[in-house]
Amino acid sequence: MSTATETEPTALGVKTDAPKAPPVVISEKAAAEVKRIAAEQNLPEKLYLRLRVVGGGCSGFQNKLDLDPQVNEKLDETFEVHGVAVVIDKRSLLYIAGASVDFHDDLNKRGFSITNPTAKSTCGCGSSFSM
Repeated sequence: MSTATETEPTALGVKTDAPKAPPVVISEKAAAEVKRIAAEQNLPEKLYLRLRVVGGGCSGFQNKLDLDPQVNEKLDETFEVHGVAVVIDKRSLLYIAGASVDFHDDLNKRGFSITNPTAKSTCGCGSSFSM
């Protein structure tokens, strides 16, 4: 399992363990909703928010969010944001790095959204994207 810190040189040449920025941004609202869902459904205590990219949709790729109790230490990158353990497989990370996950609870929109600045285009309904 990878960690959220890495050793970086300082101005004096001494290496320290500085926090590494997570590859995706998870909003506080999204993290709170993940915690609420896990508590409401009485899910196992150690649970990961899994972000992945799969083929499909009218534009070629789709983002998927799941709650997963398992991590593959060889294939997955893990980090923690706002108290939520997040896991992304290395292949998906190539497509989703720099994305942001938010949760909306408005009159016209309810649910999670993923904004990916590296996507070249999205389909009309917004459920898939192309690179």
